[in-house]
Amino acid sequence: MSKTNKTMRNYRRVNGWEFSWNEHTNQYECRGDVCYDEEHDEVPDPNLWRAAKDLSKELKSEGINAQPTWSEKGWVEVDVLVTAKS
Repeated sequence: MSKTNKTMRNYRRVNGWEFSWNEHTNQYECRGDVCYDEEHDEVPDPNLWRAAKDLSKELKSEGINAQPTWSEKGWVEVDVLVTAKS
């Protein structure tokens, strides 16, 4: 387990959305509704996406490099980026 995993909380609530820590993928994740854009492509729930961006900012303010991403079926993730030391 990396040092980052030891310091991560199991859950974080942001703007009413609960993100769960997944230590296997080094990310917080939350599932919302499946939404579609005008071209009928899947997109994240706009409120959930906003919460993911806010969580990313919160983590960065704590010194943790994080980036919001989304996949499919309503899933939104906040990846915790770990850089290798040379």
